[in-house]
Amino acid sequence: MTAIDWLLDSDPSIRWQVMRDLTSAPASEVAAERARVCTEGVGARLLALQADDGRWGGATWNRGWDSTMHVLMLLRDLGLDPASDQARRAVGLVRDRVTWQGCGPQECDGNTFFEGEVEPCINGQVGVAGAYFGQDVRGIGWNCEAPNRSTRSSFNTTICVLEALLEHERAGGAMRQVTDARLRGQEYLLERRLFRRRSTGEVIERDRKGGAAWTRFAFPTWWHYDVLRGLEYLRSAGVTPDERVAEAIDLVASKRDADGRWPLETRYPGVMLVEMDEAEGRPSRWNTLRALRVLRWYERADS
Repeated sequence: MTAIDWLLDSDPSIRWQVMRDLTSAPASEVAAERARVCTEGVGARLLALQADDGRWGGATWNRGWDSTMHVLMLLRDLGLDPASDQARRAVGLVRDRVTWQGCGPQECDGNTFFEGEVEPCINGQVGVAGAYFGQDVRGIGWNCEAPNRSTRSSFNTTICVLEALLEHERAGGAMRQVTDARLRGQEYLLERRLFRRRSTGEVIERDRKGGAAWTRFAFPTWWHYDVLRGLEYLRSAGVTPDERVAEAIDLVASKRDADGRWPLETRYPGVMLVEMDEAEGRPSRWNTLRALRVLRWYERADS
């Protein structure tokens, strides 16, 4: 089967995005498929795991990927319709019952979930989920090492915050200062061609914080940056691609196998409440979907 057929032979969360982004399916069919995310497959299984106190994994946030914040990020990746009854109930429980007690700095213990805490990568992910699901995230305040007096910027923090600012704009929070900040962060990535040092032009082989290789693609990405995630942001933001993304696009294209699929190159250690993809090293539907739509975005601009 073709790569598109293989993607369509999968979970509703993948099917509806393939139909929207990679086929000419009518909008009504796309919407009908999207509506199945909350009642079938991975989406329904994640929703069923929410506790009565609004949390997943017994935590607001943890280092293991099975917390409330991480599940909300996954539900957003799946494209769960924020207007569905299931989404409104789940997010309402989080809004009304979940705080940062015991999961962040002590001064944030009384914060409700969508007020966030202080670490910018975490707040970026809270902001993405909150804005996507229609919550007020204006109170969330952003370099991971700023508390340690670092003046160096972080790709990891930048991508988390960029995604949050974009989602906030889409939710009706467009303000000049928000857009200006997002465009400055976007330019930070483009100036570095998504994975090179601006000072020397050298490829950044490893993330200095977590040791991850930005040229190896994971899903879910969590707080980690990689080249495919950077390109996905630019595509989603409607950026017109130029020569600064060409090398990153070539890198993505080079990873396609003989069947037109992309592998899951790495997984970050931690507990997954529901498996999203095949094992590391195997063809990945999520990476294939994301790679194909990035390539289509680039090819359309070049045509």
